[in-house]
Amino acid sequence: MEDFDFNITIVGLGLIGASFAMALKELNPKNLWAVDIDMEAIETAQELGMIDKGYLEPEIPLKNSDIVIMCVYPNLTIKFIKDNMNYMKVGAIITDTAGIKKKVLDEINSFIREDLDFIGGHPMAGREYKGIGFAKKDIFKDANYILTPTNKNKKKNIELIEKIIKGIGCKNITKVTPKKHDEIIAFTSQLPHIIAAALINGSNKDDNLFTAGSFKDATRVAKMNTELWAELLMENRDNTIKQINIFEEHITKIKNAIIKKDKDRLEALFENARNKREAFIEKCMK
Repeated sequence: MEDFDFNITIVGLGLIGASFAMALKELNPKNLWAVDIDMEAIETAQELGMIDKGYLEPEIPLKNSDIVIMCVYPNLTIKFIKDNMNYMKVGAIITDTAGIKKKVLDEINSFIREDLDFIGGHPMAGREYKGIGFAKKDIFKDANYILTPTNKNKKKNIELIEKIIKGIGCKNITKVTPKKHDEIIAFTSQLPHIIAAALINGSNKDDNLFTAGSFKDATRVAKMNTELWAELLMENRDNTIKQINIFEEHITKIKNAIIKKDKDRLEALFENARNKREAFIEKCMK
């Protein structure tokens, strides 16, 4: 891919931020900088060649950054931009990677400088680990990426962010409103983490001797960044509670079929689930 003649700063060198840095390096930006509060993370990123230079003081790189990529928690994203936007270069593009969008967009757009362009984003990629030590440059390969542009965003800036997203390896880019994003993500991402946590919390000390792949698969994401996921669920609580209620309805249908010894009903519920799963996988393969 041709060189990106831009100065790019990544804020936050955790799993996503460091992985973003590794993938962006392949695009040959003019300069790739990072900001973090952890000097050890900065030194690691520099030693491994993930970034050109890292800073504890955000004002140093921000004043010359064409693009700023926020890779921190939602509430910290809001706070960082509010506290540091006056250091940012005129006309800079800012995007984020937060797992909720409506609150982030609403709050940032209520105070952001007119010349700055904040474009909401959410890479559907990650691992059940946190920290720079688990970063991978191919974490975005064939991943989905959600953008939540608003009428405040400039078309050319959206197109540039899309170009970067494709450049780091993402397969599909979907554009939705922040509200729609949060409604859907409560089901596709947040509910599975809740189910995994509830399932593993119900296990007993010797259950490992009776488990196979299904239990391990179903509980994999319970090994989560607890601070991040607690924040995501709290900030998207209305949508999350709605999805929990819907899930409970489906669990109750299965439970009632078992209670009533209604084998035909149980088979029908499982048949429907199998068909939906097959259709889902088929769509994912396209």
